[in-house]
Amino acid sequence: MVPRLRAVTRPLPSADIAAEGLVALADPEAPLVWVRGDRGCVGIGEALRLSFRGPNRFSEAAAAWRELCDSAEIDDPVRLPGTGLISLGTFAFADDSAAESVLIVPRLLVAQHREQWWITEVTEQSAGAGAPATLPVPAPRGDWCGVEFAPSEAAIETGDDPSVAAYLSGVREAVRRIASGDFEKIVLARQIAGRLGTDADLRVPLRRLADRYLDCWTFAVDGLVGASPETLIRSTGGAVSARVLAGTRGRHAEDASRDARARDELLTSAKEQHEHAFAVQSVVTALSPHVEDLRTSEEPFPLRLPNVWHLATDLGAALGAESASIELAGALHPTAAVAGTPTSDAVASIAELEPFDRGRYSGAVGWIDAAGDGEWVIALRCAQIGPTDPASGERVIVASAGGGIVSGSDPRHELGETVSKFRPVTEAFAQ
Repeated sequence: MVPRLRAVTRPLPSADIAAEGLVALADPEAPLVWVRGDRGCVGIGEALRLSFRGPNRFSEAAAAWRELCDSAEIDDPVRLPGTGLISLGTFAFADDSAAESVLIVPRLLVAQHREQWWITEVTEQSAGAGAPATLPVPAPRGDWCGVEFAPSEAAIETGDDPSVAAYLSGVREAVRRIASGDFEKIVLARQIAGRLGTDADLRVPLRRLADRYLDCWTFAVDGLVGASPETLIRSTGGAVSARVLAGTRGRHAEDASRDARARDELLTSAKEQHEHAFAVQSVVTALSPHVEDLRTSEEPFPLRLPNVWHLATDLGAALGAESASIELAGALHPTAAVAGTPTSDAVASIAELEPFDRGRYSGAVGWIDAAGDGEWVIALRCAQIGPTDPASGERVIVASAGGGIVSGSDPRHELGETVSKFRPVTEAFAQ
């Protein structure tokens, strides 16, 4: 039976917010965060959790969310995208993944959109109306001892670690299959792991990500923590937008001329432009049936992040039919940027060439409101934190990173690209 929820949103004076900002309000051990600059939200507690698995996880989630919202009582004088009843969610990459895809309705949500702030409280209708929600007091800062990931960059450079050797072997096999005509592009990932100490305050790495990666959405949803530069879909008030990233060069921020050469090499590389065109076309093809007036930036542009340069293309459109943002995300997933081309053939080979379940890495993470508006990014530059081990009190944390393999890809270069892509997580979780 679908619970009948009540969501009450009220404006919040900005003076009431702690100087540390939204992240300070998050639960230190189980944060629920979606922030970027002067926009975002933090959830405290859970009013409801919905779980999904399998190939229909996006459509089932959209249907369940619509049913929940239809029975909800919403008191929302603020009336902005992200006010009223909302949920934050994360979806697994693969249809057969063991990882759950979830929508979480926070019990209390504190949010900001530039100069406007609000607070939303969610209760069951049977509980009756209560006193207005008040801003929670941030928890005191907890311990932070850092995380050491293995294999280390030193082991990666020498290639001695078995997981590194397996990745290099996978890239070589992918290049062979591309030469045989199995597919044109495939994205292969690898993983590194560490252990998170007892009572670690996860607001520490979240603040680092939010402060450094200003062009990314920093997120924490059900243990998935990261900062993604790639918008899968944004749908608000009938306007739809997306950002496609494919093609990468490592940054050299300490050497301006070398950094500029890396940017220029990316812009002039036929291989990178070819890979980027695959990714853009996959989004255009998937999005076209759902939108009108679809347009893209004329040429790919270099997106500068602290750790890498990316080739980027922005897309905009008008929503052509009544589709919730989750349904649009499901229509787009997986893109060529995280799977390959043709997508179905690439996904099948990913299952063979990656010796692990990606879980939620390169899936979708974001939010949706009762109007179906929402924003979903591809879960990149991220790590999944597991449950606490009762014996040690520690939690395993697994980070993933990958790159697009096309004809002529060099395994050692692709390995170096993953090293660059791991840095947002390894630096954020360092001591």
